Amino acid sequence: MRKILAAGLALAAVLLGLGVVRALSADAAAVPAYHPTKLRNIGDSQQVVVVTGNGRTSTYATLRAYQKNANGSWSQKFAGMPARVGYAGWEWASKRVQDTGTTPMGTFRITSAFGLKANPGTKVKYTRADSNDYWVGDNRDAKTYNMFQPSASSTRTWRTGEAERLAAYPTQYEYAAVVDFNRPWGSTIKWNTAHAQYETSKPVDTKRGSAIFLHINGSGSTAGCVSLKRADLLNVLTWLDPAKTPRIVMAPLTDIGRV
Repeated sequence: MRKILAAGLALAAVLLGLGVVRALSADAAAVPAYHPTKLRNIGDSQQVVVVTGNGRTSTYATLRAYQKNANGSWSQKFAGMPARVGYAGWEWASKRVQDTGTTPMGTFRITSAFGLKANPGTKVKYTRADSNDYWVGDNRDAKTYNMFQPSASSTRTWRTGEAERLAAYPTQYEYAAVVDFNRPWGSTIKWNTAHAQYETSKPVDTKRGSAIFLHINGSGSTAGCVSLKRADLLNVLTWLDPAKTPRIVMAPLTDIGRV
């Protein structure tokens, strides 16, 4: 009888152990792949914007914003926001090619913002754009590539046909945050008086593309940016704080854990 009882207790312990393992596994599975604790390259960020696409070829996505708490845990700041991405879907940032309509997959800093209207209250560096301002993507002029320019000076070295005149997009660029994809470091950028333009001493890859922003929705998909409803974008902009080193992580849901 004692042997039977002992065997029964041992079996119960095994079953209980399996139950505990299963419960722990269920808890682990409950944490989605896009949660900051699952992301690989967010470093010291205390604010993380996560954009998950529905698939590699889909132009639809969801944006979620997370903030790190004092105890090290993470809280989701807003409910998931519907977003649009590039008309050709997604491509790894290292393989992306200019003018292909793909949204780059990766993890990037957000260090600045701009808009055709006054600062809505964001703490990140904000530039009020006007009808003279351009964002240059001229791959024949590496020193000005993927940079803001305050005018199309007659002495400039870049082509206006290879730049976005910001005022030409009054809806999308009413407000926008700059995604630091393929961007020259700020410390390398200086003003060239002779050409009346900003230039970098360390150009980026002019084949990978420029002008990747988080901006207001247009009529559909984007050329590679991520777009949101106006109210949602304003919520994100006014929440961003450079003291918390914000980063944006962008990829289809199946790849989000790899970026």
